[in-house]
Amino acid sequence: MTHEGQNNEEREQLASRIGFLLISAGCAIGLGNIWRFPYITGKYGGAAFVLIYLAFLILLGFPILLMEYSIGRAGKLNIAGAMRKLEPKGSKWHLFGYMGIIGNILLVMFYTTVAGWGLAYIYYSITGSFNGLGPQEIGSFFGTFLSKTLEIVFWMALVVISGFWVCSKGLQKGAERVSKNLMAGMFIILLILVFKSVTLPGASAGIAFYLKPDFSLIGKEAVYAAMGQAFFTLSAGAGGMAIFGSYIGKERSLPGEAINVVALDTSIALLAGLVIFPAAFAFGIDAGSGPELIFVTLPNIFNQMTGGQVWGFLFFIFLSFAAMSTVIAIFENIMAFTIDEWGWKRKKAALVNTIGIFILSLPCALSFGPLSSIQPLGPGSGILDLEDFIFTSNILPIGALSIVMFCTLKMGWGWDKFVKEANAGKGKKIPEWISPYARYVLSLIVLTILVQGWVNLLR
Repeated sequence: MTHEGQNNEEREQLASRIGFLLISAGCAIGLGNIWRFPYITGKYGGAAFVLIYLAFLILLGFPILLMEYSIGRAGKLNIAGAMRKLEPKGSKWHLFGYMGIIGNILLVMFYTTVAGWGLAYIYYSITGSFNGLGPQEIGSFFGTFLSKTLEIVFWMALVVISGFWVCSKGLQKGAERVSKNLMAGMFIILLILVFKSVTLPGASAGIAFYLKPDFSLIGKEAVYAAMGQAFFTLSAGAGGMAIFGSYIGKERSLPGEAINVVALDTSIALLAGLVIFPAAFAFGIDAGSGPELIFVTLPNIFNQMTGGQVWGFLFFIFLSFAAMSTVIAIFENIMAFTIDEWGWKRKKAALVNTIGIFILSLPCALSFGPLSSIQPLGPGSGILDLEDFIFTSNILPIGALSIVMFCTLKMGWGWDKFVKEANAGKGKKIPEWISPYARYVLSLIVLTILVQGWVNLLR
């Protein structure tokens, strides 16, 4: 049973434009910016990679984000409900919307565990657990931590409970207010960390690597990686952004709002690089060291700094703020779906979703201990890798492709209706000459990402 009739009059609204920008940016800014972006940049050649990444953000991330906002604002519902409301009679576009909701659930099934690691490392930084440990010992510390199943489950549960508790408070008093505070705190801590990192002795080599392009380091793989990172960083494609479009009025046009969110997301990623690369080069540590960059490499760097315990504590607070801003935004999307579709009250939605998401997050949390023998993508892989692959390499690109086609094809919502919605209000407008690019080239780029994800897996 759906409750679409009630949505336009009774639907909650965000209190302010800044709230919309910050909660949207909070959804986009997460571990992908602080964890994935620096190690991929380190792996694929520094500054030249960053320039290609920025180009793909504009060509790929921005238009899909804009389309999600437009669907959400026009439908005033979650992505599935909005597509059902806007699609031509008899068509089944909304099935892609349901796939997006499943994608959101799948994302938090592993994201809550990794966010929990960040909270745990705040605790370990405060208690001085890394003090006096050498590089090898810090590496084995992370391995030992992952094997403590009850502890991993505890931190994951803390993420789930606190995230839904915030969402239970209402849109304005909960998700919007907390996102504003998290984002403000994140910027302040990040700027302090950047200042510390760039003033370290020997940091200049890291700054040059990060800011001075050398295109001889760029190959075909780097271009694919930049395309993928630009795509994943904005969380666009699974309908997570459409929900925030549904919470805003038509006072301002959407292209300008989407540009602001892309700019916020990008500035955090770029500043995170200015923390990591100068510090890594100053201490002779490989910044392209892969996924363990945050939990092994950085504690090593902090250990060698004067006052390292304080800097480590600040960094993991920053990391957790970023992770929790994403968790709260995605939880809000899942909450909105249950409220829109089944007419649940917010408190009931929060309670039922807390229990459901906790249970669904357990396989990932247990995959480093009792379930470590499950290696679905080959030796050394785990449940987290499988969930990540299904979401990032399948649901996101398929969802994005469906959103692009829905907004550009006559058999969907259609280009004219999409442009009318996006351009409603004061501010920047979509120029008409972009139409051929959006209709043909954009779909091709997303298709390339989908294919590339499978090519990488099957290698």
